[in-house]
Amino acid sequence: MQTIERVNVGSDILNSWGIEANDYKIDGKQVDFQDILVNISKKRAVAVEGEIVPLSARIRSRNALMDVLGEALSVLSGAQAAFASDDAGSKTTSVSLSANTVKALKACGKNYSAGTQSLSKSKVEELVQLVKSKIDSCNNQSQTDMTRLQSLVDRRDQSFTSATELMTNVSDTRGNLISNIG
Repeated sequence: MQTIERVNVGSDILNSWGIEANDYKIDGKQVDFQDILVNISKKRAVAVEGEIVPLSARIRSRNALMDVLGEALSVLSGAQAAFASDDAGSKTTSVSLSANTVKALKACGKNYSAGTQSLSKSKVEELVQLVKSKIDSCNNQSQTDMTRLQSLVDRRDQSFTSATELMTNVSDTRGNLISNIG
């Protein structure tokens, strides 16, 4: 963490006019106020960027889970279609569970092993509802995270814009001062 220190560098002439001149040090290096503002703007942009990276990773991870859930829903919907609409709950069908389907069911709180399983109509319907519910939950979380990500990207862009505008203004002001002195 950088330490900003205010140093009074006023002269007797400036003080006689009622002006107190100050300069600043950041970690012992002499800087002026404009440099501090630019430094703060840059640090703000970097801090926001630090929030964007983990959020993006979380979004990618959730998207991968949603792909697996979609695959599981497809398998279970196919199994559900194997039953006639008037089948009683005692009839079963064979369902081939891949590693991804097992992973999706585990995310829904159900433990199955990969391979062919014999499932009843009521069990298949229960699993379909669990997977649909998990997909809905993931979609809601994704929408919230995407809104947060957009907000962070906007803040980051605003920080870089502020730093750029500040540096341009400082440069223009210094140029004008130099040309007026000459």
